[in-house]
Amino acid sequence: MARTILNILVVLVAILGGFYQLYLRPTLVKFGLGRVVENIGNKDACITVPELSACEKMVLYQPTGLMYLACSTPQSRVHWTPTMGRLNATGASRTDYVATYDPKTSRITRLNVANFATQSRGLSLHGMDVVSSSSNPNDLFIYLVNHRAPLGNLLASKVGADSVIELFKTTVGGSMMTHIKTFQDESVIITPNDIVGSPDGKSFYFTNDHGARVGLTRDLEMLGYAVTSVGYCHIDEGCKFAIKNMHGNNGIAQAPNGTFYVANAVWGGLTILEPQADKSLVITDYVKTDRGMDNLSVDSAGHVWAAGFPNALILALQHFSDPTIPCPSNALRFSINTGPNAFYGEKYKMDKVFEDDGTFASGITTVVHDAERKLLFLDGVTAPSLFVCKL
Repeated sequence: MARTILNILVVLVAILGGFYQLYLRPTLVKFGLGRVVENIGNKDACITVPELSACEKMVLYQPTGLMYLACSTPQSRVHWTPTMGRLNATGASRTDYVATYDPKTSRITRLNVANFATQSRGLSLHGMDVVSSSSNPNDLFIYLVNHRAPLGNLLASKVGADSVIELFKTTVGGSMMTHIKTFQDESVIITPNDIVGSPDGKSFYFTNDHGARVGLTRDLEMLGYAVTSVGYCHIDEGCKFAIKNMHGNNGIAQAPNGTFYVANAVWGGLTILEPQADKSLVITDYVKTDRGMDNLSVDSAGHVWAAGFPNALILALQHFSDPTIPCPSNALRFSINTGPNAFYGEKYKMDKVFEDDGTFASGITTVVHDAERKLLFLDGVTAPSLFVCKL
């Protein structure tokens, strides 16, 4: 009997050891376990704009250099950030806002909201896109992820957020955004994170960052369970999945040639996809990274930029509970590899352009590069400030 128990224990130890080596340890390393954070970038060439804190996503309007930001407060993010499972609706902000920042004048403008029928439910903002209208270059469409609290007596901790996509229209440099439509489809718009909008103001692609709003399966995603997706919605045709069974989806961006890029926030990696005639997406390439990434942007030189997570363990386990705890941040740049390694199949290369241990720039989830004006913008879901750096 004793020998049988011993044999069982040996088998269990072997299984647990194998699980740790094959799954748990690689995941913890991706999350930043043991990683040394470097000091990269000239912080003396940066300014802070504390009036624009907790802006999860930024978009550059290239012709004028004006930045559009989807902002909240660090304190409300602690209570209400559905992507992180923070579902205390009583602590959620209902007054999140879209702002513009002009780096030439340092002027900040909060956009007023008009014609918003469900304004009583407020705005709890996450991902965003700002797109020039194809019919009038002076008009802009603003696409927003709005994580609303559930109605009635439903507890968000039990059913998750009642997330929708809001479509607004504004003018270049204007101070008002007018609501056009709320897109809601519980079967497709499940856990929306980020958006790529169309210039006609009628359709968009978006990422679902989890396969379910609440529940155990969300935890299994940390171990590789591939249930995230990209959805597509049209104002007249409704919503559908463009691609399913992806892992760790977060930020999404589109290049001028139509190519899509999706960031993996859990295990890292940049997935490259091409749109099809039926609005589905097909994976054409993948760039491996050593860390998770959040929002993406494409600069006018064609480089893809990402907000990376040098230490996701600090972000998830400490910083989100108390945003004053420093959280390491970095800005990553992806480009076509023209070096010797390209001959051996390394088509893309990744450079760390900016990295900080969190004492200067903390909680960064969005990075935008203005290649024309040589400015790097950093902000984040719990960041204390907008950071603007000269490159």
